[in-house]
Amino acid sequence: MRTWPTGTAKENLSASALASDTGTWQLHTGAGCQLVIGRFPPFAYNASKGGGQVVQGPTDGQGLVSLQVPCAGLTIPPLDGRTARLFGLPLPPGISVQITPDLLEGCLNPGTGELELTFRSRFRFTVGPAKAPLYQASDLVVETALTSGNVQGQRHRGRGQALNGQGRGRLVGVATIAPCQDGWLNAFLGLPDEALAVMDVQLIGPWS
Repeated sequence: MRTWPTGTAKENLSASALASDTGTWQLHTGAGCQLVIGRFPPFAYNASKGGGQVVQGPTDGQGLVSLQVPCAGLTIPPLDGRTARLFGLPLPPGISVQITPDLLEGCLNPGTGELELTFRSRFRFTVGPAKAPLYQASDLVVETALTSGNVQGQRHRGRGQALNGQGRGRLVGVATIAPCQDGWLNAFLGLPDEALAVMDVQLIGPWS
């Protein structure tokens, strides 16, 4: 996994510079996503309203292009009755899992369409109205390497797909979810345990 270099070069690479020098890149997530937590069956997840602008960084000697998605402009739809289904049924009204991203960056091989992104986020389970929930659990911190290749964990495995000529592909990632400060949620989810993310994506940029 290639990471961004430290220092002012990364910090000063602005969206306006991207637009003028290389064109605007965009990342979109699709409707056919999945999330699997521990022993639970897969959640069908429609993330079609998600995405954000992508900032292009340096290209290394192997032709890998560094990419960063600024989290301030990244939209990840919550898991709720409009976006998530379990056993074919929507989540009950009032139940929601908010996803707050903290990091999304990695690299692209334009020649093969292989894409790898490090993703770190906080998942917050709530019950009740969004502005005044009746119950709000402690955040679950999740970090994983999303890849267009294959992943194999102790419980879950997934098969990704490299980006095609239209920039469409599938990213998969396995992560270990550590217990949070909420004992009830830990017991309900059986934490610590493993999770699998399957994300249909489209990367729109000068390479595609």
